[in-house]
Amino acid sequence: MSRKLQRTEVCADCSAPDPGWTSINRGVLICDECCSVHRSLGRHISIVKHLRHSGWPPTLLQMVQTLASNGANSIWEHSLLDPAQVQSGRRKPNPQDKVHPTKSEFIRAKYQMLAFVHKLPCRDDDGVTTKDLSKQLHSSVRTGSLETCLRLLSLGAQANFFHPEKGTTPLHVAAKAGQILQAELLVVYGADPGAPDINGRTPMDYARQAGHVDLAERLVECQYELTDRLAFYLCGRRPDHKNGHYIIPQMADRARPKCPTQSLDLSELAKAAKKKLQALNNRLFEELAMDVYDEVDRRENDAVWLTTQNHSTLVTERSAVPFLPVNPEYSATRNQGRQKLARFNAREFATLIIDILSDAKRRQQGKGLSSPTDPLDLGIDDDQHDYDSVASDEDTDSELTTQNNNNTQRSNRAKSMDSSDLSDGPITLQEYLEVKKALASSEAKVQQLMKVNNNLSEELRRLQKEVRKGPAPYGGQHLSGSTEMGRYMVPKAEKHGSGTDSDYDNTHTYDVSLSMGRSSEEEGRGETEEGGGGVVDAGEPDPTLPCTEDVILKTEQVTKNIQELLRAAQEFKHDSFVPCSEKIHAAVTEMASLFPKRPALDAVHCSLRLLASSASRLQVECRKAAPSEPGAPAVDYQLLTQQVIQCAYDIAKAAKQLVTITTREKKQ
Repeated sequence: MSRKLQRTEVCADCSAPDPGWTSINRGVLICDECCSVHRSLGRHISIVKHLRHSGWPPTLLQMVQTLASNGANSIWEHSLLDPAQVQSGRRKPNPQDKVHPTKSEFIRAKYQMLAFVHKLPCRDDDGVTTKDLSKQLHSSVRTGSLETCLRLLSLGAQANFFHPEKGTTPLHVAAKAGQILQAELLVVYGADPGAPDINGRTPMDYARQAGHVDLAERLVECQYELTDRLAFYLCGRRPDHKNGHYIIPQMADRARPKCPTQSLDLSELAKAAKKKLQALNNRLFEELAMDVYDEVDRRENDAVWLTTQNHSTLVTERSAVPFLPVNPEYSATRNQGRQKLARFNAREFATLIIDILSDAKRRQQGKGLSSPTDPLDLGIDDDQHDYDSVASDEDTDSELTTQNNNNTQRSNRAKSMDSSDLSDGPITLQEYLEVKKALASSEAKVQQLMKVNNNLSEELRRLQKEVRKGPAPYGGQHLSGSTEMGRYMVPKAEKHGSGTDSDYDNTHTYDVSLSMGRSSEEEGRGETEEGGGGVVDAGEPDPTLPCTEDVILKTEQVTKNIQELLRAAQEFKHDSFVPCSEKIHAAVTEMASLFPKRPALDAVHCSLRLLASSASRLQVECRKAAPSEPGAPAVDYQLLTQQVIQCAYDIAKAAKQLVTITTREKKQ
């Protein structure tokens, strides 16, 4: 829905004119530069949406407009309005100030630390409690004063508060009073549209009984917001909720193995992945669905961001968010899993979404697990025509769907995701486990990959010690680095898979690779399958493989050069890209020369292919950083850096695979 901005509107954080974005939960309008900082904070701090280029439910947009025009920004800048603060030198940024550190530090203090929010005076007892604030919210939502309710929410009032005397939540009260904008605000702050009152009636029931039909229908939409958003992302349609609550797109099955030696039965793997998803308990399934929802929001906002930016002046500090920022309320394991979602290419991500939609419907309808002989296993009634086609891997470069402008923007994002996915096969569990602890800043991607490389160096040193010890077997140990890496599996008490899963310390979250087609049995075989599906055959060691120590030494040199490149990327030293890439290519060539030209093992062949192709691609990308000719288009250094980092990641991954395979073969 389009929105015509008034000339008087300015950015809430730096006063730049004509802000194009909004923070929905803060009720403020923000400019492009400030928006980049908001997005880096995460949706738990600020939920951003473009005013013109994003899809808007009309009443949600009206809620934001009302808050912005009624001075919601004064809630977040209360103490800055005190004249004493001006005298002390504390001020908000100007449009001309730098994004980093001036604007970013102010925005973090304003919304993350709530440094300028009005602090309630203490009383003789324990002060104003959350319960007191929640009771005030419960009463206030019957009125049209949105800013009052936002102020209460900012102070800690609970949107899902259940009034002990009245037996209702604030959303029940707003629904009965017909306050649709209050309902929108409460839902944004986490109110449950399906929560029952003391008699089992929902807010939708209250709205219908009071004659507020539009509000009742909107509450139904809010209740199914997650699955509606996922379906719309893939096929551009939402259910009307009168004839059904789910639209489940269908993946066009024209995929082909990317590695010639890969001979995986994709339908069998899809069924195995589906069974693992169905085996998740409801809490873990809900966490996975919410994380995928956040990733959809990130990708859609990225598409809008890239569409609306002036690429000739775009600089690195005004960047798109490369993956979901850290939410401190979640475990480190879950945060790692959320960030790994960004590495799924368009087809892989679409497959995961379809599986989630299918199982969400099955769980809501209370159906048992479907027959494992059903290749789709979607739990859909035959008489329901709720399938829309989603393009196959061959089509993702052109378009997932072509129904509207938003879908065109998503296609651009799909192109970007596909072009950066340089691996030689579907994303695997072991690749998924490669992700290390990530940082919340915009430099987190570089920092993260440097940690991966540091960890690889430590792993290599450990392997050297093992080699010197003699032929003691590994006993099936995975060479995946630190044991604190994420274990995205079902908790032990909930497992339904093979015995190999018991090797993992599963204390949280889920297996996000379950829709990418890997069975539990294959996970137990170790990392040698990562490169493209080749499996190391048990039996006699391969005599054509080089000495393990030689491979380790060459890998150390590759890793050292990658670290140098990542430091250059972190420090924005783009002129160092070319010499660094040349060093990496030379080190990769030396490492590859240790292996026979036609290795007997498929896994070695695929890993060498990934190693060589990634090194060549790295050279091509790094050359783009060289000074351009006069009149040539300006280089998009943000996009270039992401491509360079992606290549470095794949080189390190392939090198590690070769070390793992060589070590295992020589130990046999």
